[in-house]
Amino acid sequence: MKHANHPLLRLLGACMLFGLMLVQGAQAQAPAPAAAPAEAADAADAGGGAAALRSKYQALQPQLASNPFKRRITLESTENPSKLSGDIYAVVDHPFERVRDGLKSAGNWCEVLMLHLNTKQCLVQGDANGPVLAVALGRKFDQPLSEAQVVKFQYRLLSATGDYLDARLTADQGPLSTRNYRIELTGTPIEGGKSFIHLSYSYAYGTAARLAMQAYLATLGSDKVGFTATGKEADGSPQYIGGVRGVVERNTMRYYLAIDSFLDHPTPPELDKRFASWFDGTEQYAKQLHETERNDYLAMKRNEYRRMKDGGN
Repeated sequence: MKHANHPLLRLLGACMLFGLMLVQGAQAQAPAPAAAPAEAADAADAGGGAAALRSKYQALQPQLASNPFKRRITLESTENPSKLSGDIYAVVDHPFERVRDGLKSAGNWCEVLMLHLNTKQCLVQGDANGPVLAVALGRKFDQPLSEAQVVKFQYRLLSATGDYLDARLTADQGPLSTRNYRIELTGTPIEGGKSFIHLSYSYAYGTAARLAMQAYLATLGSDKVGFTATGKEADGSPQYIGGVRGVVERNTMRYYLAIDSFLDHPTPPELDKRFASWFDGTEQYAKQLHETERNDYLAMKRNEYRRMKDGGN
């Protein structure tokens, strides 16, 4: 397709990848001297978060028990004129200690993010404010790093106690006019040796990103859909939401599956199993998530992971 190599579409593929800003009314982060109040507010949010998350778990029991995903999860998305966000609440079949210890380090978040098709590399760096994840975003096939877009995410661990995990990745700026990227994961133990997690994924965007998004949805993304059912097709099958909400729902699900696959196979000897688990998970929702063939994905990820472990060379 002649549209596939348009530079705006290449950048859009990157900027649509990481939506993450779910703080209400979030703005670009303030300079360091003014950051203390926001950090204090985050700490206040983390305190008491376990009780709120368990309350949400109880409230979602009907949806967790009966849904089209064949998993104990719920997914929702929201759109306003300048922000997109997606949220997944899920029961994971692992004890909380494994969830907390697996997802409390910046390095392990790189392991998670690398499973996504568009993540070409993830390196942990650092500055005065703590760990930074330098994430290279690109196309859904193997490509040189010189063609990728790098977004730097500040990593903060707000809580990792016996009953609550709160880990956050934030970036002020992304490709084009995207901004205020945020990924947030919270978790708490529940009955049966399992855990309940909330993944939120969102970002704000300006005019340039909006125009690129419109071009993408009119060409490469015109036939892609999300997971929210909006009606029935003529044959009686579900009709799913498209547009920008479809985009954010697809990527929210991809990141949830990445977290789940990492928790299933967290150690280096299990790397191939982790790759296969993520791909097979996406194929359960092929209508929404199928992009490439299994062998192509596995070969691409082995190469990208090898390059990442070599320091990006």
